[in-house]
Amino acid sequence: MASGVKFHPCFLLSYYLIGVLVTAHNVPQAQLIPYYGQHLMKASIGTPPVDIYGIIDTASDLVWTQCVPCDVCFNQIHPKFDPKKSSTYSEISCHSKKCQEWDQVHCSPQNSCNYVSGYASGLSKGVLAKEKVTITSTSGQAVSFDIAFGCAHNNTINYNDHTTGLIALGLGPLSFPSQIGSKRFSYCLLPYDTEYTDPSITGKISFGNGSEVVGDGVVSTPFVPVGNQYYVTLEGISVGDTYVPFNSSGKVSKGNVCIDSGSPPLTLPPDFYNRLEVEVKKQISIDPIKNETLTGTRLCYRTEITNENGPKLTVHFEGADVELKPTITFNRPVHAYDIYCFAITNTANTALADLGDQGLYGNYVQANLLIGFDFETRMVSFKPTDCAKL
Repeated sequence: MASGVKFHPCFLLSYYLIGVLVTAHNVPQAQLIPYYGQHLMKASIGTPPVDIYGIIDTASDLVWTQCVPCDVCFNQIHPKFDPKKSSTYSEISCHSKKCQEWDQVHCSPQNSCNYVSGYASGLSKGVLAKEKVTITSTSGQAVSFDIAFGCAHNNTINYNDHTTGLIALGLGPLSFPSQIGSKRFSYCLLPYDTEYTDPSITGKISFGNGSEVVGDGVVSTPFVPVGNQYYVTLEGISVGDTYVPFNSSGKVSKGNVCIDSGSPPLTLPPDFYNRLEVEVKKQISIDPIKNETLTGTRLCYRTEITNENGPKLTVHFEGADVELKPTITFNRPVHAYDIYCFAITNTANTALADLGDQGLYGNYVQANLLIGFDFETRMVSFKPTDCAKL
């Protein structure tokens, strides 16, 4: 997961329908900028405001951004946030209730609340602090919130240089939705590679009343909260008209897949993946690439897989079927090469091998769907949507 796996895993006077979103006056809504398999939420932090671009991550609980001084940090093209230059910045005391809401903290000699957050790709370390965060809204007006966040001074994570940190969307008390009092949120992700075809197009993420996913074509599935993450039940996947069950026995455990916006591929247990790949190969009349160092063991082709020559996949969640076109389930992982690879991978021999018989529903296969998370109903909803037109 981009955020990876944390070590386990007002009232509105009126609203009306416009297209696929129930919109209401002044719904907090931010741009989502696609970049190299991640989706970056644009916000600003501090006074005066400094723009930040955080990877949205439904599988983590701490909002953080790289701060000055940064002892060990990944490169970023945007200026790092300097807390000394903000009049609204304040560190959180180590003995405060807010500090205790994160389970990996320790007190500094200065009584600062030092945090550590672990991910599959490394660690983020820094100081928990309070600050004003501002995003846009559907009315065009900026809306601001006072939140606790991690001011990161030491990161061993290798993120892309357009990123400044992480916008956590999990169920924990320090996630962004929890801190702004939002009972629901929804987002619409652009397909992988959009930044090359039209860099001006962005996706959107909305919070609170007005972010509901409604209308024709909506399907919903219950989520099971596990470690403050959203686990849903994946029963199987159809390749064309051929059904491939998650387990050969046909029985599945509730909450066997984590919805993870911070991890690009849909990652499946080896047994399920192998059976799925066999069926996908059967339904594509082109020979796959073999013995290619660049692609390793991934299922890839030298011909673009389109809606004409590739099979449609239908993901069967509990009570909800989500269709995925071939242009979503195959993409070009390295832009310089005309190689098109399956957007679904195998947990074997990866950092996610310890998931066992569970999977991750990554952001590749979340594209062009309006996806909503409702904390009150504990449902995840999906609606086919052209996210470029929202």
